[in-house]
Amino acid sequence: MDTAPTARPAPVSLGESFKYWLKLGFISFGGPAGQISMMHQELVEKRRWISEHRYLHALNYCMLLPGPEATQLAIYISWLMHGVKGGVIAGVLFFLPSFLLLSVLAGLYLAYGNLPLVQGIFYGIRPGVVAIVLFAAWRIGSRALKNEVLWGMAALAFIGIFVFDIAFPWIVLAAALLGAIGGKFAPHKFRVGGGHGASHAQYGPAIIDDDTPPPAHARFTWRKLALKIGAFVLIWLGAMGAIQGAPDLYNMGEFFTKAAFLTIGGAYAVLPYVYQGGVEHFQWLTGPQMMDGLALGEATPGPLIMIVTWVGYLGGVAKAVFDNPLAAGLAGAAVATFFTFLPSFLFILVGGPLVEATRGELRFTAPLTGITAAVVGVILNLAAFFAWHTFWPQGTAAAPFAGVFDWFPVIVAVAAFVALWQYKANIMKVIGVCALLGLAYSLFM
Repeated sequence: MDTAPTARPAPVSLGESFKYWLKLGFISFGGPAGQISMMHQELVEKRRWISEHRYLHALNYCMLLPGPEATQLAIYISWLMHGVKGGVIAGVLFFLPSFLLLSVLAGLYLAYGNLPLVQGIFYGIRPGVVAIVLFAAWRIGSRALKNEVLWGMAALAFIGIFVFDIAFPWIVLAAALLGAIGGKFAPHKFRVGGGHGASHAQYGPAIIDDDTPPPAHARFTWRKLALKIGAFVLIWLGAMGAIQGAPDLYNMGEFFTKAAFLTIGGAYAVLPYVYQGGVEHFQWLTGPQMMDGLALGEATPGPLIMIVTWVGYLGGVAKAVFDNPLAAGLAGAAVATFFTFLPSFLFILVGGPLVEATRGELRFTAPLTGITAAVVGVILNLAAFFAWHTFWPQGTAAAPFAGVFDWFPVIVAVAAFVALWQYKANIMKVIGVCALLGLAYSLFM
């Protein structure tokens, strides 16, 4: 029996929209899948701000972009409803609570991280992170690697970064080129890209319905396109100019701008690049500190890419960008977060009118399919690095297996992976149990 409402909801004010996006920023746990599901339930099914087909159309576009797709989806919907002001409000509120929380946690971590109690907790969390990253590789691979060509590309990416230490951007470029060539000569091998197909679910008329024409601010013109691109270039140049006198902050601005354009495939895809730059090149933090930040990022609301806030905070303190550690940490966190998310606003506010003007089914291109395959190998490499740091804590680059092999984290990592894979356990619960196991082991063994 069809019980869908027949009346269209009343228009939503910017103030009411502000309240929703602020609330979402505090409850957006569960990674991009959970966040996208939350927005669908609330905005499509319950509030009916946007129709099912318009929601999926926006999501398909966001899935094609570098950057956090859930954040970009929030920006897109709010921009469609309330223009640039709405898009900026939704995007900022989506990550602001996580920024504040991770900055506080990073400060506490640096102040109290050496206490035995805290060390015990993170001793259990780190093998949990190994399992989480390995599970991410399996989850993405099971969806993306549908034939021997894509499996081969994933293997080549793993060998390239693990054996030959090839930088992540070169792997992305090579995968895109192979995908483009393969899409031309063997298109059937590259037709397994993701995206979200159409749905026939009906929840009643929506404010932005299937047949609702784009509002005036969402209509494409070349003049608007040029003005918006120019505005973003000026904002980026102004921000870089403001930190030019602080070399370490300037390096962060450049690095996280590049990272923002390489996050095709989600936050896990860019983690190896952030690891290479933040840990190995700039030495803003150590490998174990990166793992601790990833665990806390999984356990807090907001997009997982908020790990950059953690990296920036610890990097600001490590490089002493200001004499005051609190000011140094907040400056690093703010720079890393700002330059990571600025391109997301660019992609939506500049690209949105183009998408609205040519509304129709969007599919992953062959180059993107190639990149997604390579991402699986890159994430697997990250799991291997984290496992090495965890199972051989005294290992170094010169002597990777030096010191005693630590068996307890192996047991925890295996158990955590089984919980995630076989029993579909919640990531936050897995982290919590791992933390308790590590604390108990450090206290009683």
